[in-house]
Amino acid sequence: MKHFDVLVIGTGSGMLVASVAVDSGLKVAVVDNGPMGGTCINRGCVPSKMLIYPSDVATLIRGASKLGVNASVNSIDFRNIMTRMHTLVAEDTGSQARAIEATPQMKWYKETGEFTNDYTFQVSGETLRADRIYITSGSRVKIPKIKGLDTVDYLTSDTVLELQEPSKSLIILGGGYIGVEYGHFFSGIGVKTTLVQRPPTLLKNEEPEVSELLKLELQKRMDIYTSHEAVEVKQEGNEKIVVAKNLADGSLKEFRAEALMVAAGRAPNSDLLKPERTGVKVDERGFIKVNEYLETDKKNIWAFGDAIGKHMFKHVANYEAGIAWHNSVHDHKAAVDYSAVPHAVFSEPQITSVGLKEAEAKQQGYKILVGTALYKDTAMGAAMGEPNGFVKAIVEQNTGRILGAHIIGPEASILIQEVINAMNTADRSYAPIIQSMHIHPAMPEVVQNAFGNLQPTEHEHTHTLTCRQH
Repeated sequence: MKHFDVLVIGTGSGMLVASVAVDSGLKVAVVDNGPMGGTCINRGCVPSKMLIYPSDVATLIRGASKLGVNASVNSIDFRNIMTRMHTLVAEDTGSQARAIEATPQMKWYKETGEFTNDYTFQVSGETLRADRIYITSGSRVKIPKIKGLDTVDYLTSDTVLELQEPSKSLIILGGGYIGVEYGHFFSGIGVKTTLVQRPPTLLKNEEPEVSELLKLELQKRMDIYTSHEAVEVKQEGNEKIVVAKNLADGSLKEFRAEALMVAAGRAPNSDLLKPERTGVKVDERGFIKVNEYLETDKKNIWAFGDAIGKHMFKHVANYEAGIAWHNSVHDHKAAVDYSAVPHAVFSEPQITSVGLKEAEAKQQGYKILVGTALYKDTAMGAAMGEPNGFVKAIVEQNTGRILGAHIIGPEASILIQEVINAMNTADRSYAPIIQSMHIHPAMPEVVQNAFGNLQPTEHEHTHTLTCRQH
């Protein structure tokens, strides 16, 4: 049996803990069947955005005529796009792997292991024991139970990265952020794309008006069927056939395409680890159970990232890594604060959100003010050809505390940042956004306008707001 001061299971954000542990003079074991870096760099955030950005550019070119720029996309070099993505990923994971293998105090076990007893883990034919354990085992593609799905070849967010050539047509099952982002990618490079979604809206966890506008925009480039549940999948010649039930009237509809992609969400990897053998409990979905300090039910074992299923974003996992490490080395514990967790969906248009939605704020008993502003009602919006998009701000009426903000439109993931920063101040006031000079004409003015148009929700408010600034 080998003894370590620290055992980290997973090499995504878990490496933040592993690195600081080594810097603290501790002996560290890292377990991950590879490649190094976890989901984000290998199968998630980074490679997907390397694919999506070329689609952004192609979409921009196709819409340039409204600005007086007559341009066209002559061809898409799919192999070049994929090669560029794979090169970047390989360089990143390779450099991380070399750094770990050159660190004497750190041992990397390149297989999937499992717990065998209290604080005891078996991997690569060895038995490890550690004083402190951090479970950051991530998640994997979730495959729904659909009749016939196991009899056909289909793509997932993992296998799509290995494509050599795109198909001429594609059906995507799922209208969450993965389905929407890849729908944008494939339709943007010229693939006839159909998206089938069981819930009545795309991105069901966004503000309703955001989801509504997204569907209107995406329908310009792809076919979208919400409230349709896939009940059977089959192969006929070179075509995949999806039979879906219309949940509104019960009728069945067939969809045909050369390729099929399943984008039904993520499932935890915790079952592979047998955490119950060391006293760590999981919830009904299989995610590791933790308290507000990221402690599991077993003393000296912490968990974070996708493994706990709270907010499955890389930036959240990085934040949680800091909290978990702090609580493992200090007597004064820090609780996680998820009240200002941002996220973005890199579709076209972009979507981003932080904090509460309007309905959530009301359900929690807040008396709120809501402000909205349109992109097209700014000078830069006019210069950009009046893109469809808006900002929605939600503020607590009595205190001026920002409760949430939601944006759909160009560069939404950039525009949201000043709101995130304001929400991480002591009083979370929206006053600095209103009082600070915003460059004119520039797109951040739309954020300032939204906070400058706050109204009580008891009164009817619309998206017809401030006059365009010139």
